[in-house]
Amino acid sequence: MVRRQALPSWRFRIAKDVQARGGAAFAEWFAEDGVALGNGQAPSIGKVAIAKSANWDPKVYQLTWTPTDAQMGPSGDMGYTWGHFEGHSKDANGNPVTVTGRYITVWKKQANGQWKVALDAGANEPVAAGDCCKLPPGER
Repeated sequence: MVRRQALPSWRFRIAKDVQARGGAAFAEWFAEDGVALGNGQAPSIGKVAIAKSANWDPKVYQLTWTPTDAQMGPSGDMGYTWGHFEGHSKDANGNPVTVTGRYITVWKKQANGQWKVALDAGANEPVAAGDCCKLPPGER
């Protein structure tokens, strides 16, 4: 049985940390053996590889995300969050560029009690897609 779980309050710390420090902060939330699946990119496997690929400067690129839902597995040591993400940057002419999509993050509780990302995956979608994937009320 899978149980619904309120989203943990530390997710706000993650978002603020990534906003302030960019890709370096993003990579720090991964487990040592974590996997990052980027849209149209080869997988990054392991925290070291993820840190090398998540090298964006927050002054150049801002990543934000909005969790839609979270679930915890029955043992209480794994769960996932999913939702919508936006990436904001500028093109070579200084014009704003926005990339949007959906993500899923699988979390695993570590031996020391900390939660780390075991798997993170995202898929781009058009900006106009909005909340295409939200279930109507009562259909959860």
